Amino acid sequence: MSAINRQFLLARRPEGRLRESDFDYREAPVPAPGPGEVLTRTLYLSIDPANRVWMFPDPTYRPPIEPGEVMAGFTLNEVVDSRDARFRPGDLVECDGGWQDYAVLPGDALHELEPRKPLSHWMSVLGVTGKTAYFGMLEVGRVRAGETVLVSAAAGAVGSFAGQIAKLHGCRVIGIAGGPEKCRWLTEELGFDAAIDYQSGELSERLAACCSEGVDVYFDNVGGAVFQAALFRMKTHGRIVCCGCVSILDTETPPPRLLGVPGLLSIRRLRLEGFIVMDFYGRRRQAEQALAGWVAEGRLKVREDIIDGLENAPRALMGLLHGANIGKRMIRVAPEPPVRG
Repeated sequence: MSAINRQFLLARRPEGRLRESDFDYREAPVPAPGPGEVLTRTLYLSIDPANRVWMFPDPTYRPPIEPGEVMAGFTLNEVVDSRDARFRPGDLVECDGGWQDYAVLPGDALHELEPRKPLSHWMSVLGVTGKTAYFGMLEVGRVRAGETVLVSAAAGAVGSFAGQIAKLHGCRVIGIAGGPEKCRWLTEELGFDAAIDYQSGELSERLAACCSEGVDVYFDNVGGAVFQAALFRMKTHGRIVCCGCVSILDTETPPPRLLGVPGLLSIRRLRLEGFIVMDFYGRRRQAEQALAGWVAEGRLKVREDIIDGLENAPRALMGLLHGANIGKRMIRVAPEPPVRG
């Protein structure tokens, strides 16, 4: 085990777009666990739009990250040393380990996972990402066969799974993504019925052409102008799943006021609902079993954007916020250990 714990700290609250200078790199001693605590080694670090949200000064579903604190992030970790009888070295756990090689956490903050190959699936389709798509589409969106479903950031981590889940349930699915490569991937590889490149302009006109009879469910990952364009295509009694707002998180200029809110919500009797995946974690095993089954059957395709090296975490997040990824982006911090029999 290395005697050094590499860490990235939040140096300051970003002003405008995120910069590498907003982070501080530090090397610290590997911590030792106290009573009831567990020392874990980070294998994979999830890179998510939520990382940027946590840098704002206002609390969300978690306290904001303060300058000088280790940057927060969901991680897949291996237990190294344990002072909690529930865990032993070699166990695989999911936790909020942050942007560092090693984390000491109380045993209650860890969730033990079943070893499986590839372990990276616990960061993507079986992790927070896949569960967000699963519960967001099925429990919040309540999709039904024959409905038209629109998904923004459809080539991203959550969007790519959300659209496929809607297809599995008999829906017509249209994805919105940035660039022809992403749009081709959605239709040719994932089986979306259509894909719209928002970068090509005329988004409202293209939405009208693809969704001439309206949209039953809009799964929103971006907010801003795309949300507004989608709002005007909603059917009466349509449902809008508010999952994220990546388009307005990392910008030098605040977005303009949205038009049609709340007017269209009332006129078309729309249901607009936000959610956090942890709301459904009492049923996490249900989602994991369904998602793993679809993957094993070849009905749900997984694309992972894995970047090697903790040192690349700041650039990886900056790129994600501006559409550099296809599929689930994560950092491989340490090699995967052998699966224990």
